Amino acid sequence: MDTFDKRMAALHKVRKMTQEELAKLLNTSISVIGRYERDEMTPSIDVAKNISSHLSTTVGYLLGETDKADLFKNPIMLQRLCESDKMDINDKSHILHVLEGFIKSVKFKNIAAL
Repeated sequence: MDTFDKRMAALHKVRKMTQEELAKLLNTSISVIGRYERDEMTPSIDVAKNISSHLSTTVGYLLGETDKADLFKNPIMLQRLCESDKMDINDKSHILHVLEGFIKSVKFKNIAAL
């Protein structure tokens, strides 16, 4: 799991979290955290989920399935997207159109603020 170890180590540093702090949050030892980060030990799926939660990311990011560390860390956003999957194509199209318009509006506002 070459990706997991590197991404876990990088994220806890970016989050200004020490191995000791992460170990306390995970109710484990610093040596276990070190072993994860040196790829000497692989966490269970439950532990990986817990790690991703405390690092504000997803298991998918830690495993290298995506390069976006914060993709869908908001469970409400993910739930809403899953709900839209049950809608017909016209409703989905309308939602995407509104969302794209909102994103463009926010980007424009950010550019104007510069």
